[in-house]
Amino acid sequence: MAYRGAIGASVLVAALLMTVAASQAFDETKYPDLKGQWRRGPNANTTGVLGRVNTFDPTKGWGPAQQAPLTPEYQARFEANLKDQAAGGQGVGLTYTCASPGMPRVINAYGPTEFVVTPGATHILVENIHDSRRIFTDGRDWPQEIMPSLIGYSIGRWIDTDGDGRYDVLEVETRGFRGPRAFDASGIPLHDDNQTIVKERIYVDKNNPNLLHLPHPTQ
Repeated sequence: MAYRGAIGASVLVAALLMTVAASQAFDETKYPDLKGQWRRGPNANTTGVLGRVNTFDPTKGWGPAQQAPLTPEYQARFEANLKDQAAGGQGVGLTYTCASPGMPRVINAYGPTEFVVTPGATHILVENIHDSRRIFTDGRDWPQEIMPSLIGYSIGRWIDTDGDGRYDVLEVETRGFRGPRAFDASGIPLHDDNQTIVKERIYVDKNNPNLLHLPHPTQ
């Protein structure tokens, strides 16, 4: 989950430019209010150790406490990664080289995050390295070929779940990955084949407009 900050939204002119016809066709009142800066909510069992608040499941503690359902092979990799980190190493992470942590780790909202909704795409802007995302919402189908990347290629659709004429949920599917990537800063590994498909449902809490839910994505 993420909380809206008190500062105003930063208007990114380049991201908001559109033709006059497109701007006339786009009714922002049909979409949830995502303006402003969003920050990650509190984690369970936070220790104050730098980086350990960046967990995949915020209801559980860091590292082994995440209880990731790993095979014996990948559990051994995870434990070797933890041992390396404990000795002062980087583990499986490559963010120290200024590489993006990739999906689904960028969903963890570890840095200030902003949303820009346009007629054909929703942009999630993260103030960290190359972690910003573009989610196409123009009705396109999956391309025959996708250039693999750490962030992947995202297609989404806005839906009106309660029939009030306003969209309230953004459903997203992301494919087309390359590695190395991990679930979170503890180094929970993803499969070497990178054939991950991440599905998300993003929505504002109905009882608290300053609380944005980024539920644990399935893959």
